[in-house]
Amino acid sequence: MNKWLILNLSIILCTLLSCTGKVSKTWTQSEQTKAPQYNNIEYWAAHPDKEDPSDLIPEPLKKDELKDYADVFYVYPTIYWQKKSDQLWNAPIDDDELNQRIDDTALKMQASIFNAVGPIYTPRYRQAHINAYGLTNPEASRKAFEIAYQDVKRAFLYYLEHYNNGRPFIIASHSQGTTHSMRLIRELIDGQELSERMVAAYLVGMPVPEFYFTELKPCSYPSETECICSWRTYKENYYPPGHISYMDFISTNPISWTDKDADKTEHKGAILLDFNRLESGICEARNLEGLIWMEKPVFKGSTFFTRKNYHIGDYNLFYLDVRENAVKRARTWIEKSKEMR
Repeated sequence: MNKWLILNLSIILCTLLSCTGKVSKTWTQSEQTKAPQYNNIEYWAAHPDKEDPSDLIPEPLKKDELKDYADVFYVYPTIYWQKKSDQLWNAPIDDDELNQRIDDTALKMQASIFNAVGPIYTPRYRQAHINAYGLTNPEASRKAFEIAYQDVKRAFLYYLEHYNNGRPFIIASHSQGTTHSMRLIRELIDGQELSERMVAAYLVGMPVPEFYFTELKPCSYPSETECICSWRTYKENYYPPGHISYMDFISTNPISWTDKDADKTEHKGAILLDFNRLESGICEARNLEGLIWMEKPVFKGSTFFTRKNYHIGDYNLFYLDVRENAVKRARTWIEKSKEMR
Protein backbone atom coordinates (compact mmCIF):
# COMPACT_ATOMS: atom_id res chain seq x y z
CA MET A 1 0.00 0.00 0.00
CA ASN A 2 1.35 3.46 -0.84
CA LYS A 3 1.02 6.74 0.98
CA TRP A 4 -1.80 7.85 -1.31
CA LEU A 5 -4.14 5.21 0.06
CA ILE A 6 -3.35 6.30 3.59
CA LEU A 7 -4.09 9.90 2.60
CA ASN A 8 -7.40 8.86 1.08
CA LEU A 9 -8.34 6.79 4.12
CA SER A 10 -7.55 9.77 6.31
CA ILE A 11 -9.94 12.11 4.53
CA ILE A 12 -12.59 11.03 7.01
CA LEU A 13 -10.87 13.05 9.72
CA CYS A 14 -11.67 16.34 8.04
CA THR A 15 -15.35 15.39 7.87
CA LEU A 16 -15.40 14.18 11.45
CA LEU A 17 -13.85 17.36 12.79
CA SER A 18 -16.08 19.67 10.71
CA CYS A 19 -13.22 21.46 9.02
CA THR A 20 -13.97 25.15 8.72
CA GLY A 21 -10.54 26.72 8.45
CA LYS A 22 -9.41 28.51 5.31
CA VAL A 23 -6.23 28.08 3.37
CA SER A 24 -5.15 29.61 0.12
CA LYS A 25 -6.52 27.84 -2.95
CA THR A 26 -3.10 27.63 -4.54
CA TRP A 27 0.15 26.39 -3.09
CA THR A 28 3.47 28.15 -3.59
CA GLN A 29 6.82 27.62 -1.93
CA SER A 30 6.90 31.29 -0.98
CA GLU A 31 4.03 30.62 1.43
CA GLN A 32 6.09 28.24 3.50
CA THR A 33 7.94 29.27 6.60
CA LYS A 34 11.49 28.40 7.62
CA ALA A 35 12.32 24.83 8.52
CA PRO A 36 12.98 23.89 12.16
CA GLN A 37 16.59 23.29 13.14
CA TYR A 38 16.67 20.36 15.51
CA ASN A 39 20.12 21.14 16.85
CA ASN A 40 18.33 24.00 18.64
CA ILE A 41 16.35 22.79 21.65
CA GLU A 42 13.76 25.50 21.04
CA TYR A 43 12.49 23.44 18.12
CA TRP A 44 11.67 20.56 20.44
CA ALA A 45 8.28 20.95 22.10
CA ALA A 46 9.27 18.23 24.57
CA HIS A 47 12.84 17.40 25.50
CA PRO A 48 14.43 15.96 28.67
CA ASP A 49 16.71 19.02 28.93
CA LYS A 50 13.80 21.47 29.27
CA GLU A 51 10.68 21.79 31.38
CA ASP A 52 7.54 21.31 29.33
CA PRO A 53 3.96 20.05 29.81
CA SER A 54 4.90 16.47 28.89
CA ASP A 55 6.56 16.36 32.34
CA LEU A 56 3.25 16.92 34.14
CA ILE A 57 1.74 14.13 36.23
CA PRO A 58 -1.92 14.02 37.29
CA GLU A 59 -2.24 14.42 41.06
CA PRO A 60 -3.56 10.87 41.72
CA LEU A 61 -0.52 9.39 39.96
CA LYS A 62 2.24 11.47 41.53
CA LYS A 63 2.95 8.75 44.09
CA ASP A 64 3.88 6.30 41.33
CA GLU A 65 7.57 5.71 40.66
CA LEU A 66 8.82 7.00 37.32
CA LYS A 67 11.09 4.71 35.35
CA ASP A 68 13.81 5.23 32.77
CA TYR A 69 13.22 2.19 30.63
CA ALA A 70 13.05 3.75 27.17
CA ASP A 71 12.85 6.98 25.22
CA VAL A 72 9.54 8.14 23.76
CA PHE A 73 9.34 9.89 20.40
CA TYR A 74 5.90 11.52 20.32
CA VAL A 75 4.31 13.23 17.29
CA TYR A 76 1.30 15.43 18.03
CA PRO A 77 -1.99 15.71 16.12
CA THR A 78 -3.32 18.56 14.00
CA ILE A 79 -3.72 21.70 16.11
CA TYR A 80 -3.44 24.08 13.14
CA TRP A 81 -7.05 24.87 12.36
CA GLN A 82 -8.54 27.33 14.84
CA LYS A 83 -7.13 30.81 14.17
CA LYS A 84 -8.45 33.18 11.54
CA SER A 85 -4.83 33.67 10.53
CA ASP A 86 -4.47 29.97 9.70
CA GLN A 87 -4.13 30.69 5.99
CA LEU A 88 -1.04 28.71 5.02
CA TRP A 89 -0.98 25.05 4.07
CA ASN A 90 1.72 24.43 6.69
CA ALA A 91 1.94 25.92 10.17
CA PRO A 92 4.63 28.53 10.79
CA ILE A 93 7.14 26.91 13.10
CA ASP A 94 7.58 30.06 15.22
CA ASP A 95 3.87 30.80 15.78
CA ASP A 96 3.94 31.32 19.56
CA GLU A 97 0.17 31.13 19.97
CA LEU A 98 -0.07 27.88 18.02
CA ASN A 99 2.88 26.38 19.87
CA GLN A 100 1.23 27.24 23.17
CA ARG A 101 -1.93 25.47 22.06
CA ILE A 102 0.13 22.40 21.19
CA ASP A 103 1.82 22.46 24.58
CA ASP A 104 -1.39 23.00 26.56
CA THR A 105 -3.32 20.27 24.77
CA ALA A 106 -1.27 17.57 23.05
CA LEU A 107 1.80 17.62 25.31
CA LYS A 108 -0.14 17.93 28.54
CA MET A 109 -2.99 15.53 27.76
CA GLN A 110 -1.28 12.96 25.54
CA ALA A 111 2.52 13.03 25.72
CA SER A 112 2.46 13.11 29.53
CA ILE A 113 0.97 9.62 29.48
CA PHE A 114 4.41 8.29 28.61
CA ASN A 115 6.58 10.11 31.16
CA ALA A 116 6.40 7.04 33.41
CA VAL A 117 8.50 5.19 30.80
CA GLY A 118 11.35 7.60 30.23
CA PRO A 119 12.36 10.89 28.54
CA ILE A 120 10.02 12.30 25.90
CA TYR A 121 11.18 13.87 22.64
CA THR A 122 8.60 15.81 20.63
CA PRO A 123 9.72 17.86 17.63
CA ARG A 124 7.90 20.96 16.54
CA TYR A 125 7.04 20.45 12.90
CA ARG A 126 5.30 22.38 10.15
CA GLN A 127 2.08 20.42 10.45
CA ALA A 128 -0.31 20.45 7.52
CA HIS A 129 -3.49 22.50 7.90
CA ILE A 130 -6.53 20.40 8.82
CA ASN A 131 -8.04 21.13 5.39
CA ALA A 132 -5.14 19.29 3.77
CA TYR A 133 -7.12 16.14 4.60
CA GLY A 134 -9.77 17.28 2.13
CA LEU A 135 -9.91 16.88 -1.64
CA THR A 136 -10.24 20.50 -2.73
CA ASN A 137 -6.60 20.67 -3.84
CA PRO A 138 -4.92 17.22 -3.86
CA GLU A 139 -1.57 18.53 -5.10
CA ALA A 140 -1.41 21.21 -2.40
CA SER A 141 -2.40 18.62 0.20
CA ARG A 142 0.34 16.27 -0.97
CA LYS A 143 2.97 19.01 -0.74
CA ALA A 144 1.74 20.11 2.68
CA PHE A 145 1.94 16.60 4.09
CA GLU A 146 5.36 16.12 2.50
CA ILE A 147 6.74 19.22 4.21
CA ALA A 148 5.31 18.08 7.55
CA TYR A 149 6.62 14.56 7.15
CA GLN A 150 10.12 15.64 6.19
CA ASP A 151 10.31 17.72 9.38
CA VAL A 152 9.29 14.71 11.47
CA LYS A 153 11.76 12.47 9.66
CA ARG A 154 14.65 14.92 10.10
CA ALA A 155 13.80 15.25 13.79
CA PHE A 156 13.77 11.48 14.27
CA LEU A 157 17.08 11.05 12.48
CA TYR A 158 18.58 13.84 14.60
CA TYR A 159 17.22 12.16 17.73
CA LEU A 160 18.81 8.84 16.71
CA GLU A 161 22.19 10.41 16.01
CA HIS A 162 22.44 12.79 18.96
CA TYR A 163 20.14 11.61 21.77
CA ASN A 164 19.26 7.93 21.53
CA ASN A 165 22.66 6.36 22.26
CA GLY A 166 21.42 2.87 21.43
CA ARG A 167 18.50 2.97 23.86
CA PRO A 168 15.12 1.29 23.29
CA PHE A 169 12.36 3.65 22.21
CA ILE A 170 8.61 3.96 21.85
CA ILE A 171 6.94 5.86 19.04
CA ALA A 172 3.62 7.42 20.04
CA SER A 173 1.37 9.57 17.89
CA HIS A 174 -2.16 10.75 17.30
CA SER A 175 -4.14 11.81 14.23
CA GLN A 176 -1.84 13.72 11.83
CA GLY A 177 1.05 12.58 13.99
CA THR A 178 0.06 9.03 13.13
CA THR A 179 -0.12 9.86 9.42
CA HIS A 180 3.57 10.78 9.60
CA SER A 181 4.66 8.13 12.11
CA MET A 182 3.25 5.32 9.97
CA ARG A 183 5.41 6.39 7.06
CA LEU A 184 8.40 7.01 9.31
CA ILE A 185 8.24 3.48 10.70
CA ARG A 186 7.76 1.92 7.29
CA GLU A 187 10.71 3.79 5.77
CA LEU A 188 13.23 3.65 8.64
CA ILE A 189 12.26 0.84 11.02
CA ASP A 190 10.10 -1.92 9.51
CA GLY A 191 12.26 -4.86 8.45
CA GLN A 192 15.45 -3.11 9.54
CA GLU A 193 17.81 -3.62 12.45
CA LEU A 194 16.38 -0.56 14.18
CA SER A 195 13.10 -2.43 14.72
CA GLU A 196 14.82 -4.50 17.42
CA ARG A 197 15.08 -1.37 19.57
CA MET A 198 11.48 -0.28 19.06
CA VAL A 199 9.61 -1.35 22.17
CA ALA A 200 6.26 -0.68 20.48
CA ALA A 201 4.46 1.96 18.47
CA TYR A 202 1.17 3.52 19.55
CA LEU A 203 -0.26 4.77 16.26
CA VAL A 204 -3.59 6.16 17.39
CA GLY A 205 -6.49 7.99 15.77
CA MET A 206 -5.95 7.02 12.14
CA PRO A 207 -6.79 3.85 10.19
CA VAL A 208 -3.69 1.64 10.00
CA PRO A 209 -4.18 -1.30 7.59
CA GLU A 210 -2.73 -4.57 8.85
CA PHE A 211 -0.74 -5.00 5.64
CA TYR A 212 0.83 -1.53 5.74
CA PHE A 213 4.03 -2.88 7.31
CA THR A 214 6.14 -5.69 5.89
CA GLU A 215 7.39 -7.36 9.06
CA LEU A 216 6.01 -5.45 12.04
CA LYS A 217 2.78 -7.02 13.30
CA PRO A 218 -0.11 -5.81 15.45
CA CYS A 219 0.45 -6.25 19.19
CA SER A 220 -1.63 -9.22 20.34
CA TYR A 221 -1.01 -9.34 24.12
CA PRO A 222 -0.20 -6.73 26.81
CA SER A 223 3.56 -7.28 27.15
CA GLU A 224 4.41 -7.95 23.51
CA THR A 225 7.22 -5.84 22.07
CA GLU A 226 8.40 -4.76 18.61
CA CYS A 227 4.81 -4.47 17.44
CA ILE A 228 2.08 -1.94 16.56
CA CYS A 229 -0.86 -0.74 18.66
CA SER A 230 -3.59 1.32 17.02
CA TRP A 231 -7.20 2.21 17.76
CA ARG A 232 -9.99 4.67 16.90
CA THR A 233 -12.77 5.24 19.42
CA TYR A 234 -16.49 5.80 18.77
CA LYS A 235 -19.81 5.55 20.52
CA GLU A 236 -21.38 2.10 20.11
CA ASN A 237 -23.27 1.50 16.84
CA TYR A 238 -21.64 4.50 15.14
CA TYR A 239 -19.66 4.18 11.91
CA PRO A 240 -17.51 7.15 10.85
CA PRO A 241 -18.06 8.60 7.36
CA GLY A 242 -16.06 6.72 4.76
CA HIS A 243 -15.64 3.65 6.96
CA ILE A 244 -14.33 0.66 4.96
CA SER A 245 -15.79 -2.42 6.61
CA TYR A 246 -14.10 -4.97 4.37
CA MET A 247 -10.52 -3.87 5.04
CA ASP A 248 -8.52 -5.26 7.97
CA PHE A 249 -7.23 -2.45 10.17
CA ILE A 250 -5.05 -2.80 13.23
CA SER A 251 -7.42 -2.32 16.16
CA THR A 252 -5.94 -2.80 19.60
CA ASN A 253 -8.27 -2.90 22.58
CA PRO A 254 -6.75 -0.20 24.84
CA ILE A 255 -8.07 -1.85 28.00
CA SER A 256 -7.47 -5.58 27.51
CA TRP A 257 -4.61 -5.18 24.98
CA THR A 258 -5.82 -8.37 23.28
CA ASP A 259 -8.53 -9.13 20.75
CA LYS A 260 -11.01 -9.62 23.60
CA ASP A 261 -13.62 -7.08 24.62
CA ALA A 262 -13.20 -5.31 27.96
CA ASP A 263 -15.87 -4.08 30.35
CA LYS A 264 -15.83 -1.11 32.70
CA THR A 265 -14.52 -3.12 35.65
CA GLU A 266 -11.22 -3.50 33.78
CA HIS A 267 -10.86 0.19 32.90
CA LYS A 268 -7.96 1.70 34.87
CA GLY A 269 -8.66 5.36 34.35
CA ALA A 270 -9.30 8.36 32.11
CA ILE A 271 -8.03 11.91 32.41
CA LEU A 272 -10.61 14.22 30.86
CA LEU A 273 -11.73 17.78 31.67
CA ASP A 274 -9.76 17.98 34.92
CA PHE A 275 -6.13 16.91 34.48
CA ASN A 276 -5.86 16.12 38.18
CA ARG A 277 -8.97 13.92 38.35
CA LEU A 278 -8.71 10.23 37.47
CA GLU A 279 -12.00 8.74 36.21
CA SER A 280 -11.84 4.95 36.66
CA GLY A 281 -14.34 2.34 35.54
CA ILE A 282 -16.18 4.59 33.10
CA CYS A 283 -15.10 3.06 29.78
CA GLU A 284 -15.58 -0.25 28.07
CA ALA A 285 -13.95 -1.23 24.79
CA ARG A 286 -15.27 -3.54 22.09
CA ASN A 287 -13.57 -4.30 18.79
CA LEU A 288 -15.70 -4.29 15.67
CA GLU A 289 -14.58 -3.91 12.05
CA GLY A 290 -11.39 -2.10 12.97
CA LEU A 291 -13.11 0.30 15.38
CA ILE A 292 -13.31 0.54 19.16
CA TRP A 293 -16.91 0.93 20.29
CA MET A 294 -18.04 1.93 23.77
CA GLU A 295 -21.08 3.22 25.60
CA LYS A 296 -21.06 6.93 26.29
CA PRO A 297 -18.78 7.38 29.32
CA VAL A 298 -20.37 9.06 32.34
CA PHE A 299 -18.19 11.61 34.11
CA LYS A 300 -18.52 15.09 35.58
CA GLY A 301 -19.65 17.30 32.70
CA SER A 302 -20.50 14.40 30.37
CA THR A 303 -24.07 15.69 29.97
CA PHE A 304 -22.69 18.19 27.49
CA PHE A 305 -20.63 15.56 25.67
CA THR A 306 -22.94 14.59 22.82
CA ARG A 307 -20.62 13.61 19.99
CA LYS A 308 -20.44 10.05 18.71
CA ASN A 309 -16.89 10.35 17.46
CA TYR A 310 -14.46 10.09 20.40
CA HIS A 311 -11.39 10.90 18.32
CA ILE A 312 -10.40 13.76 20.61
CA GLY A 313 -10.28 11.32 23.55
CA ASP A 314 -8.55 8.37 21.88
CA TYR A 315 -5.72 8.59 24.41
CA ASN A 316 -7.33 10.36 27.34
CA LEU A 317 -10.23 7.96 27.74
CA PHE A 318 -7.59 5.32 28.47
CA TYR A 319 -4.90 7.52 30.07
CA LEU A 320 -3.86 5.16 32.86
CA ASP A 321 -4.44 2.04 30.75
CA VAL A 322 -1.96 3.30 28.13
CA ARG A 323 0.46 4.58 30.77
CA GLU A 324 0.70 1.24 32.55
CA ASN A 325 0.82 -0.71 29.30
CA ALA A 326 3.73 1.35 27.97
CA VAL A 327 5.65 0.65 31.19
CA LYS A 328 4.84 -3.06 30.92
CA ARG A 329 6.08 -3.32 27.34
CA ALA A 330 9.23 -1.31 28.08
CA ARG A 331 10.01 -3.40 31.16
CA THR A 332 9.51 -6.56 29.12
CA TRP A 333 11.88 -5.27 26.45
CA ILE A 334 14.55 -4.57 29.10
CA GLU A 335 14.13 -8.04 30.64
CA LYS A 336 14.38 -9.74 27.25
CA SER A 337 17.46 -7.70 26.42
CA LYS A 338 19.18 -8.85 29.64
CA GLU A 339 18.36 -12.49 28.86
CA MET A 340 19.98 -12.20 25.44
CA ARG A 341 23.28 -10.88 26.75
